[in-house]
Amino acid sequence: MSTQEKHPFQAEIAQLLDIVIHSLYTDKEIFVRELISNAADASEKLKFFQTSGKEVTEPDAPLAISIVTDEAAKTIAFTDAGVGMTRGELIDNLGTIAHSGSKAFLEQLKANQGGAANLIGQFGVGFYAAFMAADKVTVTTRSYQPGEEGWKWESDGKTGYEIEPAADLKRGTTILLHLKEEEFAKADRIREIIQRYSNFVPYPITLNGEAVNTVQAIWTRNKSDIKEEEYTEFYEYIGHDSEAPVYRLHFNADAPLAIRSLLFVPSRSIEQFGMTRAESEVHLYCRKVLIEAKAKGLFPEWLRFLRGVVDSEDLPLNISRETMQDSALMRKLNRVLTARFLKMLDEEAKGDPEKYAKFFAEHGPCLKEGVATDYEHRTALATLLRFESSFTEKGKQTALADYVSRMTGEQKEIYFILAANRESAEASPYFEVLKAKGFEALFLYDPRDEFVMDHLREFDGKPVRAAEKAELALDQEFTALSEEEAKELAAFVKETLGERVHEVRASKRLVGSPAVAVESDKFMTSSMRRIMKAMNREGGQSFEAKPDLELNPNHAMIARLEKIRHADAALAAKVSEQIFDNARVAAGLLEDPREMLNRVNELLEQLLASKG
Repeated sequence: MSTQEKHPFQAEIAQLLDIVIHSLYTDKEIFVRELISNAADASEKLKFFQTSGKEVTEPDAPLAISIVTDEAAKTIAFTDAGVGMTRGELIDNLGTIAHSGSKAFLEQLKANQGGAANLIGQFGVGFYAAFMAADKVTVTTRSYQPGEEGWKWESDGKTGYEIEPAADLKRGTTILLHLKEEEFAKADRIREIIQRYSNFVPYPITLNGEAVNTVQAIWTRNKSDIKEEEYTEFYEYIGHDSEAPVYRLHFNADAPLAIRSLLFVPSRSIEQFGMTRAESEVHLYCRKVLIEAKAKGLFPEWLRFLRGVVDSEDLPLNISRETMQDSALMRKLNRVLTARFLKMLDEEAKGDPEKYAKFFAEHGPCLKEGVATDYEHRTALATLLRFESSFTEKGKQTALADYVSRMTGEQKEIYFILAANRESAEASPYFEVLKAKGFEALFLYDPRDEFVMDHLREFDGKPVRAAEKAELALDQEFTALSEEEAKELAAFVKETLGERVHEVRASKRLVGSPAVAVESDKFMTSSMRRIMKAMNREGGQSFEAKPDLELNPNHAMIARLEKIRHADAALAAKVSEQIFDNARVAAGLLEDPREMLNRVNELLEQLLASKG
């Protein structure tokens, strides 16, 4: 007499299967992850029962997960030695609403107007993902409870299932899938899926007898228990990098979120080599199961150089575990992780400045990007910036906090000079007044630095200002020219230059330079104008410079010009134009030098003729 029982699926289960197979999961391969996760959960429950003193059958059977593929038969089997199931549990978990939470899932699905993407993964329907890849599923299982017999459950996933006793079964469960496609019967394909999603499951996984998950999820262990070579091996695996990272942060927290993370900073930046923009390689896990590779939104974009893992049990995931459901919580996770990483960088910068300097040389551009784009973290990031300055040796950099600590009582602002290199910065006419007053100037060599300073605006309550915009004056008397002569010469030069210049005046900031071109726009610097013009090269907006020209009334050339203009106005006009162009060259505002070169040749010819 047959002991096989036939049961129809409840209407809700049939509806659930249709949703799982056709709507819920993006990729069919997810069934591998789901079945491995179920096997790991069953093993974890068995381990808990053993440690709590419960009597279990076959107590010495090792907790492991075995996967066997058969291309000829077009099958794949998942076996665990976990808690197993009784007849009643098979019916409750796989054939009716009961414990699986399927009814709650369907109720929320209806409330969500049919959209599965925003439902959280608390319903335990991962098993049904097997029917995405199989047209028949056979489950054989034996409960951990002593005296329980084994059972076989089988279904085509359409109308119902069959259940019958099964003899000679070991404790645990085997799920055999009769596959629709050969793809998932291929061992190489399954190995790839396991290594992507389930490589850190805390139980040994074998595929056709060979170990697959050989790298441990060391981020869940205590730091004191992890050897340095284990960190090295893990970084090489997760970071695809044989060169040791410059920094490592192993960070665990229970509040405000349960977080287990292990982050690395590569010693090299691929962006520095002119390669493509880096992509975040921090992977998001939930209980050691991959949720999202290269997770978006886990860190701000400017921390894209990080590599590693973040694991949180608090993640409210959608039913398929494939995407985050609660964006507010994701932002909270982002804030906690980012703040902790910035704290680590600050500690490292103070503890080992030379090592931090190497880090900043590689990844500083990303931190600068953060200053310009991330208001929330701008203050913390500003403390991490490093620049050369007039008070440091060539090649040595200083922090803004150290700059502020050196400011004298008279100095109220932080000054910076944009230049191609240190020599150009020190020769800049904008530096003369700062040097004469003993004020420190930051030397910025990256054109992007001006955007950084423009967004920073202040540090420690001190305004940050470009030297060319500094409202500083030297306490000096007019010696080579009188004040009246300086005004008359300025008027002559303005008349000569016409609309090419906004204003001409005597300077109170120059020491060794005869003249300086200064942006007439109160907020835009000459370098910013160049950048804006380059960005708008194809646009209609004009960014042509119309600067102010300041003349040094104590410079011999300017004093001589004032005398010559009375005797030879034409020559004085030509020299005035040359002084203006020289100042524009120094400011980086002269784009077409042809007219200037012609004039230089004329002046040289005139000079030689006078000596003839």
